[in-house]
Amino acid sequence: MSFSLYLIGFIIVILGLAWGAMVAGVPQTYILIGVVVLFGIGILSAVKRTRPKDPPAHTSGGRRSDDV
Repeated sequence: MSFSLYLIGFIIVILGLAWGAMVAGVPQTYILIGVVVLFGIGILSAVKRTRPKDPPAHTSGGRRSDDV
């Protein structure tokens, strides 16, 4: 999954939660704080999930190529 697709989905979830909080009567300041915090969590989790895996370290039986 690409970074932008993951982030767009997370933003849609954040907007839905903010709308629900507004309908429930939560003060706008608290909604804004929650949106900023969730957006930061969304960026961190998107980077974590879409980062390519590191390739395994190649070992040659414990010997280095410069060993003679």
